[in-house]
Amino acid sequence: MKRVFVMGSLFLVSTLSLVSCRETEEKEKEVIVKEVEVEKQTPDETEEQKGILERTGEKVDKEVNKEIDEEIEKIGDDN
Repeated sequence: MKRVFVMGSLFLVSTLSLVSCRETEEKEKEVIVKEVEVEKQTPDETEEQKGILERTGEKVDKEVNKEIDEEIEKIGDDN
């Protein structure tokens, strides 16, 4: 019985000494925050990717917009 008590005490003391000297994992960590601007690039439609109808439609739209702008300028000059 004396032997069991001594072995138990020795085990308890050694366990407590190991646990008390143990470093915890909760160390303060340095947090670095970097701001990064990301510009989303939309795929540009090149002339080769567009069909003939799309290219012709764009040219016609530009011409019509020029004529509309000219008419607006004429109307705006009357004031």
